[in-house]
Amino acid sequence: MNTNPGKLEIPGLRDKVAVITGGGGAICGAIAPALAALGARVALWDLSEDAAKSKANEIETAGGEALAVRCNVTDRKEVDEATRTTVAAFETIDILINGAGGGRADATTSADLKFFDILPSDLHDTIALNYDSAVLPAQAVGRVFADKGEGVVLNIASIAGLKPLTRSLGYSNGKAAVVSFTEWLSVHMAQEYSPKIRVNAIAPGFIVTDQNRFILWDEKSGELSERGKEVVRNVPMKRMGRPEEMVGAALWLVSDAATFVTGAVVPIDGGYNAFSGV
Repeated sequence: MNTNPGKLEIPGLRDKVAVITGGGGAICGAIAPALAALGARVALWDLSEDAAKSKANEIETAGGEALAVRCNVTDRKEVDEATRTTVAAFETIDILINGAGGGRADATTSADLKFFDILPSDLHDTIALNYDSAVLPAQAVGRVFADKGEGVVLNIASIAGLKPLTRSLGYSNGKAAVVSFTEWLSVHMAQEYSPKIRVNAIAPGFIVTDQNRFILWDEKSGELSERGKEVVRNVPMKRMGRPEEMVGAALWLVSDAATFVTGAVVPIDGGYNAFSGV
């Protein structure tokens, strides 16, 4: 299989403008250069301005066009300002990829934190990090789509939103909300504004990133940790995924190759969601 996005032939992406939230992160940081290599112009929104600029520089060095925008996507004012900045630079927006999010220890049960002791504020903050971060950009950029009668939203959900992960309360709840929001918004935008506005999601499984590398592997030995071994036992493909393995499905869903696909949530998880454990 050809995994070089610069050689893929995917229709309808050249000269499109894509906003990618969490653009400096692992998964969206893999999707963004692939879109740019196919001729899209990308606006990288990230809470870390340095991460956004680093990825934008990478894209521009490779010959693509990118804009780095510092944005807290759980803050409506910042989202509205980032939208104005992007439209001022690129004149429009055609694609929105909502990739910002993540888990928090204070909304995850552990030996030191029982379910009964999780604070409502910590739970709400984690849900907001994953849910509001999809809703607020969809509201702001969705106005652009509604005005011109077309556009594509791709939410980065998680298998945790389809099958809640043990201990991961806030993150699982937040991603479950993203799954529901994806389906709801796909119907709302098509019926209220235009059937040419599509909304889908991918649901990554256990993906190796810098954030979880030393949870899943033992830092000293380089071997899988007990948590890592537990994960692999429940993945039929017997391994974890890589950020670049999310790219193909993402490109398909935002391209003209998927013009009759809306309301879909596509697991990319090595079979984890399909596995019953027996």
